[in-house]
Amino acid sequence: MVFSKKIKRALISFVALISLVSCSTAFSLPVSADAANSYQADQVNLAVKSAIAIDSDSGQILYAKNADKTLPIASMTKLATVYLTLNAIKNKKISWNQKVKPTAPIVKVANNAEYSNVPLKMGHSYTIKQLYQATLIESANGAAMLLGQTIAGSQKAFINQMRAQVKKWGIEDAKIYTACGLPNGNLGKDAYPGINKNAENTMSAKDMAIVGQNLIKDFPEVLDTTKLAHLDFKDQGKTTKMANFNWMLKDLSQYDQAYPVDGLKTGTTDAAGACFIGTIKHSGARLITVVMGARHQDGTDPSRFIQTKKLMNYIFTQYRPVTMNAGSQLNGAKSIKVTDGDNAATNLGLKNKTTIWDPADGKTLVASLNKKAVEAPIAKNQVIGDYQLKSGNEKIVSITNPNGMNVPAKALGANGKVNIFVRIWRWIFGGR
Repeated sequence: MVFSKKIKRALISFVALISLVSCSTAFSLPVSADAANSYQADQVNLAVKSAIAIDSDSGQILYAKNADKTLPIASMTKLATVYLTLNAIKNKKISWNQKVKPTAPIVKVANNAEYSNVPLKMGHSYTIKQLYQATLIESANGAAMLLGQTIAGSQKAFINQMRAQVKKWGIEDAKIYTACGLPNGNLGKDAYPGINKNAENTMSAKDMAIVGQNLIKDFPEVLDTTKLAHLDFKDQGKTTKMANFNWMLKDLSQYDQAYPVDGLKTGTTDAAGACFIGTIKHSGARLITVVMGARHQDGTDPSRFIQTKKLMNYIFTQYRPVTMNAGSQLNGAKSIKVTDGDNAATNLGLKNKTTIWDPADGKTLVASLNKKAVEAPIAKNQVIGDYQLKSGNEKIVSITNPNGMNVPAKALGANGKVNIFVRIWRWIFGGR
């Protein structure tokens, strides 16, 4: 009889069944670094050497032009210096009201009229808060150096800390020689030893966006300072009027109410040209933009801000931020097959509240999962895998993964594992 033959085959295979382990099937796409380097680059003509726009939270790439190309970053360097400063304060290694005195090499840099500065004086004391504000607002080179000196004990030791920090963020191709962004030789006795005097700090636009992303994520209070157009720097009765080099801020020359930026940092050297990493809130999401190598004819040239507005206008026109709460289900991947589960499938949803910049083309946002099945048991809220998203045929990519955004998915309910007898029964009768 057919039935008895099935039973016989089942008994013969019983031992093999007991040891059988169901393997989940995953799919992956070949890594395409080009997606992070050039994404929608032909959609807006930017007069810069490189550029990128990302969502500050998720790292979703909205635009990229030569974004992997390493170029001089000039005073945008100071964001890494500021990150280490805020981190040292957080870890109680230094304090806001701590007073420190500059060294002779720092004073020499701080009083060079060719550089952006507040004039630090020998024998005078300055608080960490003063130096922090001067670094971000006036782009004061001497102040940035003194912060590094205080944190690490020397310029060289601080540069080594900066290098270690960017590597923690996954930035491997950065070259850092100064805490302020000036060429190495401009620091005199504080130049990094054994390095050419013309050497400058270099990163890619993508790297710079990662620096800004981590700074805002870990220390969002930095925006309380970067948004200030003006502030006084007081030194023993003398006041230096500081004006932010980010001219897109309110009350400055390139302010436009359509682009109410609140940070972050400019950078300018002969080799770098005009650079700017900006950030802005839009429709409940935060955008970070980087433009590098814009025209810089003289100190009044607004080109980097004009190009930033052009980039922001493109983003605001071509995308709409969609914020979904934790547990929200996505079309295309609302459930996953579960091997040996009480139920054949488990419903899925977003692990966290997530913002996706959906291309404003009327196409449906569709998700796929990086695996086709999982094995029981499944706990409620257990992370199951990662979504990859498309809007129509347009793949949504991120700064850390040019193949997708790796948005975590969780189980919306528990799914227990059936006992051995049920598994045998299902195996024999094909799941009936």
